[in-house]
Amino acid sequence: MTAVRWPLRLAACLVGVLLSLPGLAAPVQAQEGSLAFWLKQAWLRNPQAKSLDSRDSEAHAAQELAAGLTPEPGSLSVGALNDQLNSNRGKREVAIELNTYLWLPGQKAARQAEAESRLDEVGARRAALRLELAGELREAWWTLAAARNTVGLAARRLQTARALASEVQRRYQAGDLSRIDANLAQMETQAAEAESIDADSALLQAEHAFRALTGAPAPSSISAEQPATPDAAGASRLLPATHPQLSAAAAASRSARAKVKVAEESRRAAPEVSLIALRERADFSESYSDSVGIRLKIPFSSGALVRRESSAAQAEADYSDAEMQRVENRIELDAARARQALHAAERQYALAEQRRTLSADSLRLAEKSFALGEADLATLLRIRAASYDADTFLGRQRIARAAAISRLNQTLGVLP
Repeated sequence: MTAVRWPLRLAACLVGVLLSLPGLAAPVQAQEGSLAFWLKQAWLRNPQAKSLDSRDSEAHAAQELAAGLTPEPGSLSVGALNDQLNSNRGKREVAIELNTYLWLPGQKAARQAEAESRLDEVGARRAALRLELAGELREAWWTLAAARNTVGLAARRLQTARALASEVQRRYQAGDLSRIDANLAQMETQAAEAESIDADSALLQAEHAFRALTGAPAPSSISAEQPATPDAAGASRLLPATHPQLSAAAAASRSARAKVKVAEESRRAAPEVSLIALRERADFSESYSDSVGIRLKIPFSSGALVRRESSAAQAEADYSDAEMQRVENRIELDAARARQALHAAERQYALAEQRRTLSADSLRLAEKSFALGEADLATLLRIRAASYDADTFLGRQRIARAAAISRLNQTLGVLP
């Protein structure tokens, strides 16, 4: 018998040692219980996040074009001319033309500035999208926590109701309680069962929503966030450099202004310079002669075309400026509301703790009185319902306070 137990004990010790090592079971469980871990999972599944990679490649390509020697790729033309279809005297002509475009004064610098602003805008949009996804995850996170809390309370109520119904039925059969009391106990059990069914259904929906967002089942434990400090979140001053949404709005405004500058510096199409090499002869008796020439093509400017491009770019810039101001005002108002909501949630939680303490004391006295026959069943059920309401309110306020902290962090632009 000892020889059989020894390998089992050794295996148990090894498992315990492995679980206690850093970076294994405990840290993994801690990571899965944090919002930061699940934000990474949700980010990998977000389709908009994947599209930003293409936007980033587009911006880098625009930057390479702006840094080029010419605004557009050049071209090569090859042509031949002879008189074989008519006189056929041996006239031959071969022309090779190399065409390239030239930057307008100030156009290259404007294009480079626009490309840089587009890169900045993509980065800012990525941070803003990550914050938006964090907001969706936070709501799903605390909806799941509230659903689990409701399921736990409903299960406890059902267990207590069944125990009470069993006790009442026993005393009813013994003649200590009336049939009305037995019916009341059964009705309480049925109400608890109905509430438990609703709670299970709500929990299933919350788990499905979380899985649709992250692509994985919900973790067994849910941890709360810490309130952001003013230094970390910029709570005292919501600067564009600290808030992803403000940064995205400011980057969009700079990009729109850069487009206006490009439109101002591109009042006509790019000039074209051509290098021409010509090899020809007049008839069979002559030898070939070679010649080289240069051609400069300067397109004319159209006032209506310039106004159209500049007006469109200016309209986009004005809209971006107004949108940035609107986002800044909205964030300030949302932050004020979030702080007020957190303050109210903390006060409600303190009151809920006091209410639960009083209701627990009253329930203990009522159960003792009912067991001794000093109180009727209706009084016990009423006090028990009040105690259940107090427990439910306390659980909801605990989650509401944690959710209010997450919403404040979200408003301040702080990621989990």
